[in-house]
Amino acid sequence: MELEIKDDHFNYSKRSQWLRAAVLGANDGLVSTASLMMGVGAVKQDIKAMILTGFAGLVAGACSMAIGEFVSVYSQLDIELAQIQRDKQRGEKEALPNPLQAAAASALSFTVGAMVPLLAASFIREYKVRLGVVIGAVSLALLVFGWLGASLGKAPTVRSAVRVLVGGWLAMAITFGLTKLIGSSGL
Repeated sequence: MELEIKDDHFNYSKRSQWLRAAVLGANDGLVSTASLMMGVGAVKQDIKAMILTGFAGLVAGACSMAIGEFVSVYSQLDIELAQIQRDKQRGEKEALPNPLQAAAASALSFTVGAMVPLLAASFIREYKVRLGVVIGAVSLALLVFGWLGASLGKAPTVRSAVRVLVGGWLAMAITFGLTKLIGSSGL
């Protein structure tokens, strides 16, 4: 008897709910936490301020992402259930959106993503080195998360990884630049 069954017809779209939430959460955790830390780093070289800002961003972001995903997916579920009722059709239970699964995937992946810049910055006292290490670690993680999301969905990996990387760089650069500009204006 064959223990492993190969299914070439696996429907990868069934992964889309939790995969979308996980990719968004990880990317948002990386980018928003790193951007917050870069923004604070643009005007204040103190490691404690940078780490506390990153930690506050991690907690607030993970909570916000989980609650946002739960509410969003639950609204989608309500609409789909109402449509099934109207059409008097039975839907596949696994095809229906799962708000708790999306919330958990989003919060967990946000936390994992946010830990990258926090850990990268935590042990480096030298300001410029710390900023460089955060950018390097976050860049590597953005590439990995972009590749992983595309791989799990059987989508083009290079294009996805580069898109995620460039988006993260833009967010960090804009946050750093605008915060530096506002900070230098005497506010």
